[in-house]
Amino acid sequence: MGLIALLIRLTFSGPVLFRQERIGLNGQTFNMFKFRTMKVSTSADSDTQWTTAADPRRTRLGTVLRKTSLDELPQFINVLKGDMSVVGPRPERPHFVGQFLNEVGKYNHRHCLRVGITGWAQVNGWRGDTSIAKRVEYDLYYLQNWTFGLDCELSS
Repeated sequence: MGLIALLIRLTFSGPVLFRQERIGLNGQTFNMFKFRTMKVSTSADSDTQWTTAADPRRTRLGTVLRKTSLDELPQFINVLKGDMSVVGPRPERPHFVGQFLNEVGKYNHRHCLRVGITGWAQVNGWRGDTSIAKRVEYDLYYLQNWTFGLDCELSS
């Protein structure tokens, strides 16, 4: 993590960590940490815009960090703070939670679990700019079938 922070500092003038409000367990908000992979923008932009595959806001190092998921490492700080788990539904931004509550049936059920760095949906290929309905379907499967063994399978 130290090496990544140093590389970000050497190649970019903005802050090393990106902090963004997300919705977690029982609909509570928390600040999620990631390594900065994009140029600094207003929170209005970053809180309401999806990142695309060729997003012009990305830095070159940021593209590599995102592709390898190394940008997610600071979320272990969130795990230590108790905001997140290693495995669970991925946390979403409040703007999109409000939208998805109206568009996707049972979306709010996923907030019965602590959100995670990775989840059943992501392990099965539903990450990034993919179907929210499919992600929720996988999140609900995880919710209904959770075991410690399943978490170990996902984490390996």
